Amino acid sequence: MNGKVIAVCVSEKKGTQKHEKESVILRENWGIEGDAHAGNWHRQVSMLSLEKIEDFRARGAEVDFGAFGENLIVEGYDLSKLPVGTRFVIGEVVLEMTQIGKECHSHCAIHRMVGDCIMPREGVFTKVVKGGEIRPGDEIHMLPPDRNRPFTAAVITLSDKGSRGEREDKSGPLLREMLFDAGYDVVETLLLPDDRTSIEKELIRLADQRQIQVIFTTGGTGFSERDVTPEATIAVCDRMAMGIADAIRVYSLSITDRAMLSRAVSGIRKKTLIVNLPGSPKAVKESLEYVLPSLRHGLGILRGTDGECGSES
Repeated sequence: MNGKVIAVCVSEKKGTQKHEKESVILRENWGIEGDAHAGNWHRQVSMLSLEKIEDFRARGAEVDFGAFGENLIVEGYDLSKLPVGTRFVIGEVVLEMTQIGKECHSHCAIHRMVGDCIMPREGVFTKVVKGGEIRPGDEIHMLPPDRNRPFTAAVITLSDKGSRGEREDKSGPLLREMLFDAGYDVVETLLLPDDRTSIEKELIRLADQRQIQVIFTTGGTGFSERDVTPEATIAVCDRMAMGIADAIRVYSLSITDRAMLSRAVSGIRKKTLIVNLPGSPKAVKESLEYVLPSLRHGLGILRGTDGECGSES
């Protein structure tokens, strides 16, 4: 499916409206030269559909290209409906979608003027896989995500003391290392306090906007009043997958009787699996080693690249 670049825009400072350019140069794993949002992160180049801008203008708002902070205005795609991992080939440039929408931290000038802004829900973000030059009028070739790409993962450590810098987080880095060694693409690691609202917010963002295949949490599954990881996980899940949490508990009971005190859960939000793990590095290592070999098939089913479980009739 092909589309077209309608306009290219940049801004020299963050938080300001972008302005049109005759062309832009993109650098691999960096972004657009001269744009304030370029850098070594996952939101290097933003894109917005022309059709969404025209719909917004039809409501009476006079907005120029770049008003929503978008770098590329494109025609022919409903970008927010495409899966993360979709690639766009524009001449020699290759962009890969990394996120759909974003949180609006402070209402922009457009929102203050008409009471709405489309970028937080309709805009998408990409990273530059291959650099080059882009001009208005360039044709876009869209490529679906590679079925054989590595599964993406995120790691969240829950610890009040850790988030305040009073205790070193050893479980999160261990999880990241083990997942990397197992072939996962670990795209985010977070260290949060034991605050249910914050946990729910990040789980939703990682599942909905970044479409991470599996999120592992470590910590916050015990009997303390501040241990709220299971409650946050249950609140954001559409379906539970308690076989994983139960299997970890049964296996851990063969190592220590205290495993019966774990309140960890596991569940699914849209196409993202969320798995609660214990807080100690030793328990994290034991639990992950036990469940990791069996997770790939389930993740493949969620992603749509593996067939259903069970024998054929």
